[in-house]
Amino acid sequence: MPRTWSIFLIVFLIFCGLSLYAQEGGYQEEEPDGSIPEEEWAEIMIAEYSPGDKNFIVSLGTVIPLFFTGIDSNQHGLSVGWFGSLAFNYFITPRIFIGGELSGMFISTRGGNMLYIVPIGARVGYQFSYKRFEFPVSIMIGAAPQKYLEKGYFGPIFKPGASAYWRYNPEWSFGLNGIWWFVPQWPKNGNSVYGNFFELTLSARYNL
Repeated sequence: MPRTWSIFLIVFLIFCGLSLYAQEGGYQEEEPDGSIPEEEWAEIMIAEYSPGDKNFIVSLGTVIPLFFTGIDSNQHGLSVGWFGSLAFNYFITPRIFIGGELSGMFISTRGGNMLYIVPIGARVGYQFSYKRFEFPVSIMIGAAPQKYLEKGYFGPIFKPGASAYWRYNPEWSFGLNGIWWFVPQWPKNGNSVYGNFFELTLSARYNL
């Protein structure tokens, strides 16, 4: 798992470096009083997307265990977990997008053991916008390989949620995500278990 976090950190730093490189070549002309020309502000204020526009999103943060059915959640005493993801959006209209996500979460138990969940799936969403603020809502449907001690499970995951982004410039947006995780387990032998988590993460979104 430390290698996974290293990969997320490296990708995040690479995209931050691309942002700084892009800014070195843009928005350098200023009026005599030091202000940015009006025509360049018009470019910065771009809020709408066009069909074919794409986003690449890096997210880092926490996952909070909420409640479980079919099992005594106090039995293991799950703490707050850590989460990172890479995601991609493709706009099919100025507001509707489709995409995919690959992420990973680990969370410790009261006994010091680790639960790992690796969600991967497709998502669809709709984005509201107001000036330089963007508010996408989406749902991700996919699979979630899970591992706890020597036990493994492969099952579905459903992640509806909403985000709020501030458009820093035409290339970059930064925001906060609040996403519900519904993680059912339907074993062949035993009781079904339904896990519910809440993801609270920060994101950097690069507009391609």
